[in-house]
Amino acid sequence: MTDKWRIALIQMEVRAGEPDANFAKLAELLERAVGGGPKPDVILAPEMWNTGYALDRIRELADEEGRRTKAFVADFCRRHGVNVIAGSIAELRPGEGGSAVTNTVYGFDREGNEIAEYAKIHLFKLMDEHLHLEAGEKTGRFELEKVPAAAMICYDIRFPELARKLALDGAKVLFVPAEWPHPRLHHWRTLLQARAIENQMYVVACNRVGTSGTTSFFGHSMIVDPWGEIVAEAGEEETILTAGIDLGLTDEVRGRIPVFADRRPALYE
Repeated sequence: MTDKWRIALIQMEVRAGEPDANFAKLAELLERAVGGGPKPDVILAPEMWNTGYALDRIRELADEEGRRTKAFVADFCRRHGVNVIAGSIAELRPGEGGSAVTNTVYGFDREGNEIAEYAKIHLFKLMDEHLHLEAGEKTGRFELEKVPAAAMICYDIRFPELARKLALDGAKVLFVPAEWPHPRLHHWRTLLQARAIENQMYVVACNRVGTSGTTSFFGHSMIVDPWGEIVAEAGEEETILTAGIDLGLTDEVRGRIPVFADRRPALYE
């Protein structure tokens, strides 16, 4: 384990309803992320990169039990020796009442082992997610190279209770894949900084670009440190954003301003 990670964010355009094109695009960008410079320790992709928001056909398009995604990303990790938080995918899952589609993050270590799984628990009604997707029932805490980490997805960042729970569970880095649209750039930047400041942890957020129907997505993927300072931020074009983080800063900030020790949870109920 090292205290310093190099992070790469795959800010890509997603073609709604075209999984093959999206797999090919992500494969191309992943190879670019590990070539031509210092290799990243961790790569993050955006939300629903395999299908986009083609919700009217999502059951037929979704990756059955995530098999295609898992095989594809695990192979990449093994070949290149990097960790990948594989954004989120539309995944078709079997269940007692029949199959359902979830919006799911998977993470893999340098050897291609699955280390993280999180299905989005807050569905965004303004994009009809609740009509086509099933909400997850577990939070996204996991270990990445022995570092406590966590995942939330897009709309989840509007729920500070979830981020606080993950921080109380030890998370030092929060990964956020997203499809966050215009015109809410101010909300995106402010909420990511707020989650970082109030929980004294890194927030690593990857948003998509391009358009889907009448909705446009602005990118601005970013890495925010535990002070709430933006370490790196992309523009509105398809790109790979890279930057380094020092995990020791999380402990330093938590030591200087003892937010967690000063909490009075009995009064918050």
